[in-house]
Amino acid sequence: MRSAGPSYSRGFNVYVLVGLPGSGKSTVGRHLARKLSLPFIDSDHAIEERLGCTVREYFEVEGEERFRDLESEVLAELLAKGEGVLSTGGGSVLRELNRERLKSQGVVFYLRTTPEDVFRRLRNDQSRPLLQVSDPLGRLRELFEIRDPLYKATAHHVIENSRPHVGTLVASILKNIEAPSPPNLQHPS
Repeated sequence: MRSAGPSYSRGFNVYVLVGLPGSGKSTVGRHLARKLSLPFIDSDHAIEERLGCTVREYFEVEGEERFRDLESEVLAELLAKGEGVLSTGGGSVLRELNRERLKSQGVVFYLRTTPEDVFRRLRNDQSRPLLQVSDPLGRLRELFEIRDPLYKATAHHVIENSRPHVGTLVASILKNIEAPSPPNLQHPS
């Protein structure tokens, strides 16, 4: 597990998890929130609550572009709350505005997982719209190739997540949170 740049302080109260679908963001996020006594927020669940349907259903009817518009709105609202552990959707980093918001308004951890590990975890999961294709492993490899540089550019810390225990991942994140404060983070107004 390596850190991508300087470590950031616990004085900042929004901790953001980014990574491929199935990289463990929600599971790790729930455990991390418990440890920090902060609320846990899953951006996809917040979107589903707003819509009254699943992300998959919305995706099928409205398409990816409309979904990304809504995702940007919801991320802005969730970050404005100023406190919590936020698990983002796998494609949240596709828009530059989202990357900028996440990086400037939270401490971002990239749970970096190989497409092969994600495939092992998700091969029977029918709820992931981007993986409902004839070659899901191939699709994960494509997503990784496109998104890995974006996740890295957004993250303050990269946590390698090939198969470690959730507790190990949480401990690694906590270690980075407890480090000295960054000069470039600004609290949202």
